Amino acid sequence: MFDKVTDILRKLQFWVDLTIFMFIYLLFVLILEINNIKMNKLLTTILAASVVSLASAQVKTPKASAHAELEATVGLTEIEVEYSRPNKNNRVVFGDVVPFDKIWRTGANKNTTIEFSDDVTVGGAPLKAGKYAIYTKPGKSAWEVYFYTDTENWGNPQTWDDAKVAAKAVAKVEQLSQPVETFTISVDDLKMDKANLTFSWDKTGAVLPIVVPTDAKVMATIENTMNAEPKAGDFIAAANYYASTGKDAQLAKDWMDKGMSLMEKPQYYHYHQQAVVYANAGDYKGAIEIAKKSLEGAKAAGDDAYVKKNEVAIKEWANKK
Repeated sequence: MFDKVTDILRKLQFWVDLTIFMFIYLLFVLILEINNIKMNKLLTTILAASVVSLASAQVKTPKASAHAELEATVGLTEIEVEYSRPNKNNRVVFGDVVPFDKIWRTGANKNTTIEFSDDVTVGGAPLKAGKYAIYTKPGKSAWEVYFYTDTENWGNPQTWDDAKVAAKAVAKVEQLSQPVETFTISVDDLKMDKANLTFSWDKTGAVLPIVVPTDAKVMATIENTMNAEPKAGDFIAAANYYASTGKDAQLAKDWMDKGMSLMEKPQYYHYHQQAVVYANAGDYKGAIEIAKKSLEGAKAAGDDAYVKKNEVAIKEWANKK
């Protein structure tokens, strides 16, 4: 509220000053005209420059709650958060500055907003792609999190409208080992198809799980590409995805072989990927032979990480033959 009032007063003062200046300027011009005195070019230029200078002059001070923007990619889904970050300032935050069991703006100043590029699930609740204001109702053991369709409020809406709640979810509360001075929203624990939206301030963290439609989006791209003109990289990428997600192992193996056959000069890391796909399909003998090629190439390239990967894999697969 302090930042909002400050902005309003600053803008109001600016327009008052400009109005007074313009009045004096026009009065001066009128007096000269009445007295049939022509302003010379220099005087006109000086007055015009003064108007421009006044129009551009404005005292700028930092806001009490700093503005922040966050962008994160989870799987193939883009998430953007925009919010203001109040400080603890030696206060007890939750239960005092932010009362328990009451709707909180979840930050400061204008609405905290979050935007999803795809339909997602928040705390088990479905939420359509789009931009929302985030409101919360902090509790001692859990927070209620509201995704509100009206994003043009300063703080809480004057009148709360349940019809504008696109989704409501529950965030689990965690006690932090170290207090967080500045309110922070983050996207943490990123996996291929999920992540946590985390609110941290003082000694409290509230964690809301988000699930994104990675598999559906990837499968759509695989289907579209395979029905068009797939290249070597497409076959390899599809094979790796199938292998990593436990899908059709034999089809993954066929795609990998096709992709490798289309490559002019496969590298050692390509051979390692092929070996993993073979092992995933149960062909450990073939996987070991291919991993040996990868190991030889990794040694020649001085890539110790891949040398170790292949040595560990070969030992593991040898016990499964």
